[in-house]
Amino acid sequence: MFVNGQNHQLVKIWETDTIIAVPESVLPYKGKLYVSLIDGNSWDDDGKGGVGILSVDGKKFNGNWITGLSAPKGMGIIGNKMYVADITRVVVIDMKKGKVIKTIPVPASENLNDVTVGKGVVYVSDSKAGKIWKITNDKPEIYVNDAPRVNGLKFYNNRLYYGEGKSFKKIDVERKITTIAQVTENIDGIEPLANGDFILTSWVGYIYYVSKQGGVQTLLETHQEKINTADIGIDIRNNIVYVPTFFGKKIIAFRVEAIK
Repeated sequence: MFVNGQNHQLVKIWETDTIIAVPESVLPYKGKLYVSLIDGNSWDDDGKGGVGILSVDGKKFNGNWITGLSAPKGMGIIGNKMYVADITRVVVIDMKKGKVIKTIPVPASENLNDVTVGKGVVYVSDSKAGKIWKITNDKPEIYVNDAPRVNGLKFYNNRLYYGEGKSFKKIDVERKITTIAQVTENIDGIEPLANGDFILTSWVGYIYYVSKQGGVQTLLETHQEKINTADIGIDIRNNIVYVPTFFGKKIIAFRVEAIK
């Protein structure tokens, strides 16, 4: 399957069967794909969610690695600990033991969404409240206070990149905010490519290629088929993007290629 943009295309590699219990985010790590599983409605505090592990070829899936969460979304890893956004708290998982060891409440938060990590710090977006939180030594504080509909986050090259509605932005070490590009729908996933460009997604069913200069190409539209494209993961070495389809209940892997 080829989906063409102006200068790049997505080549479908594989997709799972519809066996993934409402996957929101994919995080590749040490030869495995960690998948946050909502297994219910987007924001229900129901204890039905968790984190599963999928093989990088999409053939083997363990949906019970971590259970007892509610509506887990973004994930990040520091050392042996995984940090998972779960509505109004960040859940800390000991990855070697495969169990929850701590819960960090985020005061006054409403809908915690994406997670990224950088230099020992955890960043988490609150989409409903329009804030980005910074968690240092398990203590949360507000990092960006006015970011309506903020969702996707990525700490990359000492900068925090984020999606604020349809605006793709970055904030540097001096707290200066720059808008890189505008896309057609609200941004969900953000991942860098090896050449410094980015792949962005919109939950409703769009995948974009955004150049470092701010040029935008739409690589894939699945909204007509009512297939979501949520918080992607990336194998940056091999240019492979892993797309969770949320209510579609499967993961799809694409290779990003330049059109020759």
